[in-house]
Amino acid sequence: MLTIEHISKDLGEFILDDVSLTVEDGEYFVIIGPTGAGKTILLETIAGVYPPDSGTVSLDNRDVTFVPPRERNITMVYQDYMLFPHLTVAENIGFGLKNRKCPVDEIARKVAEVADIFGIGHLLHRYPETLSGGEQQRAAISRAIILEPSILLLDEPLSALDGQTRDRLRVELRRLHAAYKTTIIHITHNFEEVFSLASRVAVMHNGKVMQVGTPDEVFRHPNSAFIAEFVGVQNIFSGTCMNTDGLSKVTVNGTDGPHLICSSLCTSSHDVTVTIRPEDIMVSCTQVDSTARNSFAGVITDVSDNGSMVRIAVDTGLPFIAAVTRQGWQSLCAEIGDRVYLTVMAQSVHIF
Repeated sequence: MLTIEHISKDLGEFILDDVSLTVEDGEYFVIIGPTGAGKTILLETIAGVYPPDSGTVSLDNRDVTFVPPRERNITMVYQDYMLFPHLTVAENIGFGLKNRKCPVDEIARKVAEVADIFGIGHLLHRYPETLSGGEQQRAAISRAIILEPSILLLDEPLSALDGQTRDRLRVELRRLHAAYKTTIIHITHNFEEVFSLASRVAVMHNGKVMQVGTPDEVFRHPNSAFIAEFVGVQNIFSGTCMNTDGLSKVTVNGTDGPHLICSSLCTSSHDVTVTIRPEDIMVSCTQVDSTARNSFAGVITDVSDNGSMVRIAVDTGLPFIAAVTRQGWQSLCAEIGDRVYLTVMAQSVHIF
């Protein structure tokens, strides 16, 4: 288990500010956040590249805060691969084992084993410059995992790859994690990677950890307006909350304004922020007879086609953004200026 307690580090442009985290053995832990949030510095501090200005890093109850990187049994893979150009793929993958003076036959066996997981067994005789980006990243991750590290750190490992290659490598990372049970900490900007890989996810901003939870908890129940905006909630409103009939009623834009019903109770009558994910809003051209507590009529003001999904801006007195599939949008037979109806279940309304 990795335990980070009150770690701070000031590198001028980049900082860590009183960061505390626990990552369980065998967990696939993903870190997200805007550029400059401190994600890479955190990984490098875990690896031992930078000693912290304050705080402690413990691995399996052993304080490794000032232990040299080579003695931590932690490996790190960056997005730019960092393969040795003068070595073959096999030599790159087996480099760490050779430094450990492992027997040649054991190195060959382990290289073949890990190369098979990543589908690069046929490339072992090649040199890095002859490989595609995806093949180079497979070799880089293989070189790291073959050492059977306590923790594997991945710094945006898929960001430089094309979409199809990225999707394949994501599947291979899942297979790798299942095969080796290695604790993995993975930085990404790609939300698909969060949902397909993460046991838990942390959001960082300005050197701080803002929220930690399962992907569903963080993306559907953000604890701040910053996180809500960062994870793409889009529907964010301020209002006053009061409890009624076992539900929370949030009045938006003043006492005479529209209100939203939430299934979770507020502790008292006070100002709150309300968030609703676009995909949790149902759009129809006719009013739906539903048990949903939140139903609104409005006019389409904008339509944004993002390929697989279509985002619809609807003015109901509140400016909603709804997300529907392309097929769902085509079945609406609607366009800008048309009147539509929005329905939101109470459990899809989050308040903080």
